[in-house]
Amino acid sequence: MLLSDELPLRPFELPCPDLNVERAGNTGTEGIWHFDSGTPGRTVMVSALIHGNELCGAWALKAALGHGVRPRCGALILAFCNLAAFDRFDLQDYAKSRFVDEDMNRIWSDDRLGDDSTQERRRAALILPWLKKADWLLDIHSMSNSVVPLQLAGVQQRNIDLAMTLGNPAKVIADAGHAAGVRMRDYGRFGEGTDNGTRSLLIECGFHGALSARDVALDQMARFLVASGIVESTDLPGTWFMPTAPSQEALRVTHAIAAKSADFRFAEPWKGLEKLPKAGTLIGWSEGEPVYTPYDDCVLIMPSLTNVRAGVTVVRLAQPMPNRL
Repeated sequence: MLLSDELPLRPFELPCPDLNVERAGNTGTEGIWHFDSGTPGRTVMVSALIHGNELCGAWALKAALGHGVRPRCGALILAFCNLAAFDRFDLQDYAKSRFVDEDMNRIWSDDRLGDDSTQERRRAALILPWLKKADWLLDIHSMSNSVVPLQLAGVQQRNIDLAMTLGNPAKVIADAGHAAGVRMRDYGRFGEGTDNGTRSLLIECGFHGALSARDVALDQMARFLVASGIVESTDLPGTWFMPTAPSQEALRVTHAIAAKSADFRFAEPWKGLEKLPKAGTLIGWSEGEPVYTPYDDCVLIMPSLTNVRAGVTVVRLAQPMPNRL
């Protein structure tokens, strides 16, 4: 039986976007665009390319600029983030363009942002003033393994509720983030426990190279902008909106399984969202030690051995949670 880390790379069908125009920005900061309506309202930020091989978000932002999306009230920030990693993109070896020096989605804490020792931290310092302006944040990502879109809403109920009102995707994941560092979605005010008016979501649009990932990114951007109130649905192309999911399910992550070293192997070629009915089902081995499910009906979230090393989360374990809405 093939194990998941032995599977060949899935074909990469999504073209790499030409960002020669878009990377200029209009703010003096490369890749950052800011549009202010001059009317009171929320400041909404949509970010892409936190990882340089996750192209679907770049396509969505490129479409927003091409269509001339402008806020009716408040302000809109569009951020092409890790351009240095994107510039390394190689269709034949796309995993290597995830980052230059370190994962850009593990550094959003003041201690790491105050250290300019890596390309990602220097770039984050330029993005940070714009992130601090934002009241609502949608961070667009894609995945190395799973093809099913996932809304990673975090643990704050306000964000889970927002995710459940958007109508897509079908799966909403309440997760606490990574032990390896803080994600942009949880930085500063976005991570506070009280409802301070902020909202932040991280959409995983499916496999990096799937054409459908671009469709999901456009749909999520469109729904998020409309929900924020800074645009109306009629301001956006109808083709950006995918059919609403027949139903949505919220899953709460209970465990994040991190590798002790590069020696981690899965017992099956897990794709993600498998529901394992019995506690004690073998998931894989960490340095030869078996890893089992801790409870019945355990759902596997985003299993991946891409860039596996000590401290990297290789799979999350989740269980259904009551839908409040």
